[in-house]
Amino acid sequence: MRSHPLETWHRLLAARDASGLPALIAEDAVFHSPIVHTPLRGRALVVAYLSAAFAVFGDPSFQYVRQIVGERDAALEFAVELDGVQVNGIDLIAWNDDGLIVDFKVMIRPLKAIELIHRKMAAMLASAHRGGSAA
Repeated sequence: MRSHPLETWHRLLAARDASGLPALIAEDAVFHSPIVHTPLRGRALVVAYLSAAFAVFGDPSFQYVRQIVGERDAALEFAVELDGVQVNGIDLIAWNDDGLIVDFKVMIRPLKAIELIHRKMAAMLASAHRGGSAA
């Protein structure tokens, strides 16, 4: 029996184990970045962005401070301090009947945090594209 998608998400995030993401993400999943203006479609892109996020947000101060869970979706509010900047955000996650994530939207505040995350994610994704590890 498959674990609840949020249990799997929390386990992978706590371990910073991006290798488990492909098994959690649906083939036709969509990722909504707070930086990129168009949705990113398909498992490969969603896994790439979430893998980079695991590395960028992998600070010990990262924590989910509130979780609102529905039958097939959840809103997870997070807080983390990166480079002296307090980052606050929300992950909106939806999954299908098979327990696979089909939609993942990230919202971040304040503007200073968005600018910082943009720089860090761009560097991480560029490194992954050159053959480095994004996880």
